[in-house]
Amino acid sequence: MNSPASWLSLAVCVSALKAEFSSRVPNPALQGFVNGTCVFPFVYGDVTYYTCTSVHSNYDWCSLDKKFRGRWRYCTGQDPPQCTFPFLYRRKLFHKCTKKGYVLNWSWCSLTKNYDKDGKWKKCSPHNL
Repeated sequence: MNSPASWLSLAVCVSALKAEFSSRVPNPALQGFVNGTCVFPFVYGDVTYYTCTSVHSNYDWCSLDKKFRGRWRYCTGQDPPQCTFPFLYRRKLFHKCTKKGYVLNWSWCSLTKNYDKDGKWKKCSPHNL
């Protein structure tokens, strides 16, 4: 690393990594869509997200469109995904949070109408019991 050519190679490599990282991380200052409402679920790439995600970012974020089109914002504590009622679990309909199937005896709910198919869930807050 003592030769100028070695330092130049390192600088080019670091610069390329920084450029790749910067192009993948959403930047609200560049987009200008910070105050929109999160949309759940949303599709980013080929994946459907039911909650905020930190994919390609150091912080959780969400899309402002059902299919990500570059409009997004960082998530806050006010953006939890909502339970979907009724939902299907083990071929039975549930109209409220349940403790069935949760080993820690906590209540949970599905984020979609069919948990058996989608497997998306969240722990219920005490006011959902």
